[in-house]
Amino acid sequence: QVQLVESGGGLVQAGGSLRLSCAASGRTFSGVTMGWFRQAPGKEREFVAAISWSWSGGNTGYADSVKGRFTISRDNAKNTVYLQMNSLRSEDTALYYCALERRWGVPARTPREYDYWGQGTQVTVSS
Repeated sequence: QVQLVESGGGLVQAGGSLRLSCAASGRTFSGVTMGWFRQAPGKEREFVAAISWSWSGGNTGYADSVKGRFTISRDNAKNTVYLQMNSLRSEDTALYYCALERRWGVPARTPREYDYWGQGTQVTVSS
């Protein structure tokens, strides 16, 4: 029904920047939320950022740990959501997942609320 493909991960030095992309394909929805989560070895999957939109408007949400450093945005023409990551730290190292929820509203912050997931892209920040 829906396929999500992440890209843009890699190895960067602390203080550097990276932009992740999530391309969606398959069926479309009138209202949707797309989010980014990350998971480091031995830790639970945690919320990073999300963007929710419909024909009438949109909203964004961020984890406290990334506020002021990360920015989520979308390109409707390309069915793609981006995560611009600046001032990267070693603790940002994780496998980053893109997810989609078939509802619009206040962006969901828990993995259980999302309906579709990508396979992830690795981000490694070296110091």
